[in-house]
Amino acid sequence: MTLPPHPDRLRMSRRLAFLLDDLVRIPGTNRGVGLDALIGLFPGVGDLVGSGLSGAIMFEAVRNRVPIPTLARMAWNLLLDALLGIVPFVGDVADAAHRANRRNYQLLVQAVERNPDPAPPTAGYLAAGLALTVLPLVLTVVLGVVTLVLLVRWLV
Repeated sequence: MTLPPHPDRLRMSRRLAFLLDDLVRIPGTNRGVGLDALIGLFPGVGDLVGSGLSGAIMFEAVRNRVPIPTLARMAWNLLLDALLGIVPFVGDVADAAHRANRRNYQLLVQAVERNPDPAPPTAGYLAAGLALTVLPLVLTVVLGVVTLVLLVRWLV
C-alpha cells in the first residue's frame, strides 16, 4: 500500500512516515516495516527516539494549521504507539502493525486537502497545537524512563 500523494510542503512528513513505517516491504505481502519497529526493539530508548521522530510530523501538522480535532487524533496515534511499544517484542509487533506515522501522515494530507490555505493561527490554536504536540512526547519520555527503570530492576 502506498502513501497518498502529497503537496510539496508535506514532502518531509511523507518521507519520514515512509522511513519509519514502510521502509522494507515484507516479502509476499502488501505490508512494510520501517525503522520505528527496529528501534522500538530497544526497550525505553527506542520508543523515545521513535516518538521524537514522529513528533516532526505533528510539528508539520501544526505548521500547516491542521484542525485541533485532527491534531488530537494524531496525538492519540502517537500515545498508542508508545503504549504498544512498552511490551517487549509482542508490543513491537503490534506497534509495527499500528503504523502511527502512516496514519498521521494520511490525516495530515486529508486536512491540508480540505483546507489548503488556512487562516493565520490564533494564540489559542498555537497553545492547543503546542500542547497536543508536546504532551505525547512528554508522556513517551515518562513511559520510556519507567520502562528502563523496570527493566533494570528486573535484570538486577
